[in-house]
Order: sequence, then structure tokens, then C-alpha cells
Amino acid sequence: MNDTLGSRLFTYAVITDTHLNQGETECNSPFEVNKLANGRMRHVIRDLNARDVDFVLHLGDLLHPVPAIPHLYERAAQCFKDQVAELRHKLYVVPGNHDIGDKPVEWGPAGVVRDEFIALWKEHFGDQYQSFEHKGCRFVTIDAQILNSGLAAEAEQRAWVEAELQAAQDAGQRIFFNSHFPPFLTYADEDEHYDNLAEPGRSWLLGLLEKHKVEGFFAGHVHNFWYHRYGGTQCWLLPSTAFVRQDYAEMYRAAPPPEAEQGRNDAPKLGYFVVHVHEGGHLCEIVRTFGSVVEPDAPAAPAADRVQPVHPLESPVTRFGFDMRQNWLEVIEIPPSGGLDEFDRKRTRNDYGLMALMEMGIRRVRIPGRDLLDPGHRARLDELKDLGFLFTLFSFGPPDAKLSDAIRGAKDLIDCWEVAHRDDALGELTAACAPIAAEIGARLFVSKLRGKDSMEKGGEKYYHMINHGFTPDEIEEIATLAALPGVAGAVFRVAGETEPTRAGEEALAVCRPLGLMASLHIRMSVGSPGAVQADEAFIAGRAAAALAVSCRDQDLFAYADAFADVDRGYFARLGVVDRLYNPRAGYFVIRHLTGGLAAAGNAAWVLPTGGGRVARGDAGDGGRIIDLTTGDAQPGAADQAGDGTLWIAGP
Repeated sequence: MNDTLGSRLFTYAVITDTHLNQGETECNSPFEVNKLANGRMRHVIRDLNARDVDFVLHLGDLLHPVPAIPHLYERAAQCFKDQVAELRHKLYVVPGNHDIGDKPVEWGPAGVVRDEFIALWKEHFGDQYQSFEHKGCRFVTIDAQILNSGLAAEAEQRAWVEAELQAAQDAGQRIFFNSHFPPFLTYADEDEHYDNLAEPGRSWLLGLLEKHKVEGFFAGHVHNFWYHRYGGTQCWLLPSTAFVRQDYAEMYRAAPPPEAEQGRNDAPKLGYFVVHVHEGGHLCEIVRTFGSVVEPDAPAAPAADRVQPVHPLESPVTRFGFDMRQNWLEVIEIPPSGGLDEFDRKRTRNDYGLMALMEMGIRRVRIPGRDLLDPGHRARLDELKDLGFLFTLFSFGPPDAKLSDAIRGAKDLIDCWEVAHRDDALGELTAACAPIAAEIGARLFVSKLRGKDSMEKGGEKYYHMINHGFTPDEIEEIATLAALPGVAGAVFRVAGETEPTRAGEEALAVCRPLGLMASLHIRMSVGSPGAVQADEAFIAGRAAAALAVSCRDQDLFAYADAFADVDRGYFARLGVVDRLYNPRAGYFVIRHLTGGLAAAGNAAWVLPTGGGRVARGDAGDGGRIIDLTTGDAQPGAADQAGDGTLWIAGP
């Protein structure tokens, strides 16, 4: 748990890119999904009305018809006003390019912002920029589209923003900045494209963030989730409630399904933010809407008792994590689309893996040495540490000079280091690694490389595959390992046929008398490298069991060896997210399990069919039973008898 956050002061919501049409399904877009925008916003309003938030911020593109078509714009504006009349929270709106005109570019697809468009916005929605104070914080909104325009409104806004930020800083207020356009997508010095701000407006805006120590920057426009940090400012790019920008579907290297309309209707990526402001920072909770639609005049659904998610910074689960096999830190080039960008590639990063980890309350991830050696990856890890992430490094053999230096430079980043080597050279290994681990304060775990002789047994098939990790019957070898100076624990390979609870018990039975910790590498595949594990219930139950085992003892760590689907190559298996980085059953199970563990009181968690139960406490009087698939909770006592019960110690 993080003690620096302090008490929660208040909560608010941020939505963006609702793209309301001029009629319920009347739309001037060639894409069918756009017809759902009004119904999808109606769902968001119902969802917001069921939440205890102090206010709602809308980051722009309220409407889909642009001001260059005023008769459609005005009809859409009325649809928006009719809908938000049902919102029970105070609403603040920021103009987007669909609302007030595009930023000044010659190659843009819509009309560039101009005075008559500004007048139309003001007629329907009021000021194009504003600020307000709330419980010691100042919220500043701007019209990003007029930057670099040369309009009189640009100079007026610039002077106002500079004075407003200075006043907030002089008053000792925390500052939250809100814009439709982000200043940049990936790099502060990247070339201009459709989804960022051009110079000199970009540098002016970034300079303000640094000068006035802005705490949070929130932007829309790009219809996808991204997180980055600029200096001390946490920068959040929000998903849309209406549709996804399908040019960015290129990030996933997997074809969208037919119903996704080439990625535009990738419904699991739609949603909004709930922001919890604490004394020592803010936490962003992502609310996925999954494209839910509410028809006009449909009755409101009854409120349900559901498990609340937990942010990594507040998560009590610190010894369970995922093996990040796919590169979740790389920068990807998006090809020119012919739609919104046509003259160059855009560079970006797939942050939906990060988003899923945050939503599940997962703090620990297992990363290769490559992530310390690549400067871009290393810088990204520093940013993610601020979100509460804990990193376990894994490598093979004594590190060379380059990796040794990189590990020494990660003193405040890496707290566990797993290193494998031949069983006849573990002394040499620890002699090289233990001093480095001690220098950075990391726990050193050692794994045994398993050769052909140790894997070929009794005439069974031998597969030409790498295998590492101790087994509980190798007591003498583990005892020898324990005698080596600087070793904190042993790594155990847990085959898919072995239940994690039993693996944890057996590993601890060997390690505890020797003063060692145990790290379980939980395989999510069963059988040969040519087999396919496609049973979502098995994956979900096994991931939950691995998490449960990690909670049982402070000397036990567990890692599920697949985060995203491995749908090609060896040992094909499902993860907790698919190759589009959308949730699978395991995502929901882990999310609800961490949320339940963070909540006070006794509870029992029911796994998907075939997965058994995971229980903590007795869930007796005052307890509740939680369906890990849906997160729904109901009062009652848990039936703790029977096979398959996994006990979770209180974190």
C-alpha cells in the first residue's frame, strides 16, 4: 500500500469525444458505428449519475457535425443539451476540433478554426476557455485549436492562461490542465501530425506545464488511451465514448474482428475516466463502457453491488505479477491512413497493456534485461514506477559489463532479480551477481537451467526446448544454493499440469528451513510445445490461483507466464488479454480479486465454471460472496468445504 497518497479529497469524472449526431441515428459519417454515438453517451450519463462525483469535465468533440455545416451543428448541439440535462453533476465543457474548427493546417480534413466558428460555439456552449477552483485545486481549460492561428482570440487566451496559472501557483493550488488536443503523442519534439500541436504553440504550452508545476494534463481527440509524463506532469490521453480512431489499430499487429469495423468499433476500448484526487496525488480509474447503448426513454437499471477496482498504488497484491513476454514498451510507427494523415508515419506506443495492468491492480511485472539496456524502454520504466509498478528483472548467466552497469543504474527501480545458469556453475553465477544485487538492494533469485539429462525421464518424449527452474524434489541442490552468499531465493518452474497451490506448499516446504524465498514461474500451457491452450476458464482460474498463492506467505512470489495471448510460435496459449489487448475472462477475475482483497471485511470469491473457489476469511455474517467474472457481490456465507478451495491470507 502507498502511504504518500494521504486521504482522498474528492472525485470527479472526465469524458471526451462523444461525437453526438444531429439525430438519434442520423449521421453524416460513412461508418455505421457513428450511428450509436447518442445511445452510447446516454449510457455514460446513466453510469455517471450512479457515481458519487463532484463534477464532470468534457474534453471536446461534443458533436460530430462540424461548424462549417451550421444547420447540422445546431441540431446536434440541441441533442447534446437534451442529454446532459439528465446529468445530475455539474458539467464543464472544452471545445474540440469538431466543435470549433480544426487547428490551423493546410492539409486538414475539416474547416480551420475561425471567428464565426468561435461565435457559434459561444452561442451554444459559452466560454471557449475557463477555470474553476475546487477544494484547493484549480482546473484550467483551453481552446487548443486556436493555438498558432494568429487570431485575436489566441493572444487573448495566451495572456489569460499565463495569468491564471501564475495566480494558481501563487495561491499554492494544485493545477489540472485540460485540452482537446495533446501537445504531443509520444515525443515532445516529434514532427507535427493531425494528433498533436505544432510549434510554437506546443513549446509555449509545455513551458507552462514545467513553470507552474502542473500536476495533471488531460486531453482527448485521439480516441485511444495513452499515458506519459512530461517533467513532473502526468499526461493522460483518454478514450472516446463513441468510437475508436481506427488508424491506430495498426498498433496491435492483429486483425480486428469483422464486427469491429476495421477497428473503429473496437468496443472494449471505449470509456472514460474517474479521477480520485488525494492529498498527495491523483489516481485515474478507467471505466470501460464496452460500447453499451441506452435507448431513449429506457428505464434506468437498478444499482448493483460490485467490487470496486484498486489502483496499483493502492493494491495490496505485491508478490504476484505477469511475465511481459511481448514488448509493451516499444514505439510503433503508424502508416499514413489516407484519412487523417497521409504524408508521414506517426510514432506511438500501445498503452493498452499498461491500461489493463492498471485496471487489474497489478503492480509487479517480470521484464528482461533488454528493458534496461534500451534507453527508451529504461526511461519508460521510470515513468511507470510513479504509477506504482514493481519490476522483477530476469537474465541468464553472469552479466556482462554493459548489463552490470545498467542494473547498477536501476537501484531504485529493480527490487527482485532472477538469474538462471547451468547447475554446475551457480557458484560462479552468484559470485558475479550477489555484489551487484546487494549494491542496489535487490533480492537475488537463482534458477537452474535444465539440460537434456534432467528432462528426459523413463522413455518419455523429449522436446528440444529450453527449460529452467528448480523442482521441489531437488532438495540437495537447493540446499547447496542456500549456502551461497547473497542468494535470497530459488526459482521454481511450475508446469501447467501442476496446481499452483500445491506448488507453493512444496516450494515453501523446501525453502523455508533453508532461509530461502521461493519464486514460482507459473506456466499457463499444458503439454507439448505444439499444443494449444485455449480454455479461458482454465487460464482465469490458474491466474487467480497464482495470485492466491502469492498472498499466502511473504516469502512467496508467483508470476503467470502469459499476459497477452501467445497465438503463434511455441506453447500457444491464451493470456488475460487478447492480441488486441482487450480483456479476456482472466482480466476480470484478477481485477475483481485484487479489488476484493483491497476492500475491508470478509469475502469469498467464486471463480468461473471449472475453476473452483478462492476464499479469504469466512465470509460469514457481514461478509459477501463475489462473482469474479462479473464483480457482482451479494451478502452471505461461503461454503468452504470441498476440493479446489484456495485460501488467501489477509494482505
